[in-house]
Amino acid sequence: MRTPAWVPYAFLTPALAGLLLFRVVPIGIALVGGFFGSSLMGETVFRGVAFLLALLMAKPGRFVGTLRTALLLPITVSIALTSVLWSILLDPGFGPVNGLLRALGMSPQPFFRAEHQSLASLMAICTWRGAGYWMLFMLAGLGAIPPEVNEAASIDGATGWQRLRHITLPLMRRTLIFVLIADTAVNFLLFAPVYVITNGGPNGSTALLMFEAYRAAFTYLDHGRSLAISSVILVIIAAVAALEMRFFRTEDSA
Repeated sequence: MRTPAWVPYAFLTPALAGLLLFRVVPIGIALVGGFFGSSLMGETVFRGVAFLLALLMAKPGRFVGTLRTALLLPITVSIALTSVLWSILLDPGFGPVNGLLRALGMSPQPFFRAEHQSLASLMAICTWRGAGYWMLFMLAGLGAIPPEVNEAASIDGATGWQRLRHITLPLMRRTLIFVLIADTAVNFLLFAPVYVITNGGPNGSTALLMFEAYRAAFTYLDHGRSLAISSVILVIIAAVAALEMRFFRTEDSA
């Protein structure tokens, strides 16, 4: 007996209902509610050292395993705990980082207390925590490259830079585009370090978009503005993803 055509859809119904309820509906509410908001503000950060780390960690070596473990350890710590830890380490008064700088005869730094350093300090924390995570994807992409391709290029006299430019990067395009889009989205949604460490300060220097959406909704009770900011984040992420996928399709068709 043939299975009725509606049976597969019946099994998919719970998953589709959850997707509709928890993804599509909130997006629709945000897009509609955003029309009642006012001005927007905020900025985003981007980190991009994972590919270089993956290239270094992909090569066999005596301490490669130890270094991989060290790079992956930050992932095991929650972002909230990471924020608390670095707020203590970089405290201008009693933080051990400034204590080390003093011991070396260098001037202590304000870090999160200064407008010109607060955003850079947040970027450093996010890079420290996220580089190992994105490195995993890069390592997987590097591992998928057939070794005989690089061996043949080496026999033909290609230098390391030439192999990287003409072999590794083209074959890593899918992985690189995925990491670029996903990492950009993650950075636009950055919230916990801002909330825990700087609260948007000093003087709004770290008032990123996601934090502004939270503050508009729960501090000023301006839900329309919060939804408008959320909608802008969604549109920007979608636009970046579309541009990157467009570039990917163009490169493939060339």
